[in-house]
Amino acid sequence: MGQNLMAVKAPNRVLPLIAGILIQMCCGTAYIWGIFQSYLIITKNTPKALFNWSPTYGTLAYALLLSVLTAGSVVGGKSQQSGKVQPKAIIVIGGLVMGGGFLLAQFTTDATPWLLWLSYGILGGFGMGMVYTTTIAVCQKWYPDHRGLVTGIIVSALGAGTVIFTKISEIVIPSVGVLQTFALLGVMFIVVCTLGSFFIKNPPEDFKPADWNPPAPKAGVINQNFLPGEALRTPQLYLVAAALMFASVAGSMVIPMAKVFGLSNGLSASVAATGVLIIGACNSLGRVVWGFVSDKIGRKNTLLVLLILAASSIITLSFVPKDAILIVFALVGFSYGGFLGVFPTLTADFFGTKYVATIYGMVLLGFGIGAVASAFIVGELSKIKAFSTAFTIAAIAAGIAFVIVLLLKAPKEKLQ
Repeated sequence: MGQNLMAVKAPNRVLPLIAGILIQMCCGTAYIWGIFQSYLIITKNTPKALFNWSPTYGTLAYALLLSVLTAGSVVGGKSQQSGKVQPKAIIVIGGLVMGGGFLLAQFTTDATPWLLWLSYGILGGFGMGMVYTTTIAVCQKWYPDHRGLVTGIIVSALGAGTVIFTKISEIVIPSVGVLQTFALLGVMFIVVCTLGSFFIKNPPEDFKPADWNPPAPKAGVINQNFLPGEALRTPQLYLVAAALMFASVAGSMVIPMAKVFGLSNGLSASVAATGVLIIGACNSLGRVVWGFVSDKIGRKNTLLVLLILAASSIITLSFVPKDAILIVFALVGFSYGGFLGVFPTLTADFFGTKYVATIYGMVLLGFGIGAVASAFIVGELSKIKAFSTAFTIAAIAAGIAFVIVLLLKAPKEKLQ
C-alpha cells in the first residue's frame, strides 16, 4: 500500500526540479559581474563608465557576493535541519534578501562604493546562498536514483541564467543605466523566488522512486547521514572544502574580469561581452555534462580530469592569440561549471543527503575564501595588466587541488 502511494507521488518530483531550475537561473547573475563592471568603473577601455573607482572596488563586490553566499547557505541549511522552517519559507526569505540587495544597489554613488559592497555583495550573496543550497538539497532528495545528473541539471540552470541575463543586461543597461538594471533584476528575483517557493518541498521521509531499489553502495559513497557536527569532526570535510577552494580559482579569476581582459587584448566591446556569455553557457553545460560523467566514472576521477583541464586552459590564456581567447574562455567555464556540479554530489556521497544543505554550506566556505582571494589578486594585477601572473597562480592552485583530490578518501562509517 505504502509502496503504491509512493509510486503515485513520484511524478510530483518534476515540479520541485522545475521550480529549482527557475530559482537557480536568478542566481546566475552572480557570474555576469564582468558586464556590470565594464559599465560601472572608468578605465582606458571603458571611458564612459559611471565611477572613477579602482578595479578592485568592483571585484570586491563580486568577491563579497560569492563569499557571503557561504553564510547564507549555512543559515538556510540549518533552518531546514531544525524542522521548524520549511524549504518554501527559506526560498521566500532568500529571494527577498537577494532581491532587496539588488534594489538597494541602485542608490550607489561615486562616493559610496561601500553601498554596492553591502547591497549587491553582502545582501545579494546572503540571499543567494539561502536559495542556492536549499534547491540543490531538495532536488537531491527527490532524485536518489540520478543524484549526479540531477545535481548537474539544477546547478546548470545557474549557468543558463548567466547566458540569459548577460543578453538582457547588454540590452537593458544602455537604455536605463546599470544602476536601474540592478533594481529591475531585484524585482525579478523576488517574484520568481516567491512563486517558485510553492513547489520547493521535501519528499516524504520514506520516499523512493517507483520501481527503484537502492543499489549496493559504491566505493566512496557512505550509506549514512552525518549530522553537521559529526561532519565537522572528519578531516574529509576540510579536505573537500580546500579542494573546492583551490579548484575554483581559475574561474573566479576569469569570470569577473572576462570582458575587461578581452578589451585589453584587442577584442571589440561586443566580442568581449560575448566572452562573458560563452563562459556562462559553458559553465551551465559543464555542470550537466560532468554531473552525468561523475555518475559513470565516479566523483574523484571526474574531478581529477577537470583539474587538468582547468590548469591547462587558464595557463593558455597567458599567450593565446586574441582570435582564440573565446575558445579558452569556453574551456575555463566548462571546467568551472564541472566543479560546481560535482562537489555538491561528492558532499552528499560522503555525508548523506539529509543534512547536505548545511554541510555543503560549510564546504562552500572554501569556495568563498577562494573567490575573495582570486578577485583581489586579479583586480590588483589587472592594474598593471599582469594577467599572466594571475593565471599562473590559478594553475598552481589547480595543481594543489589535484593532489588533495588524489589523496581523498571517503569518511569511515559511523559506529551504530
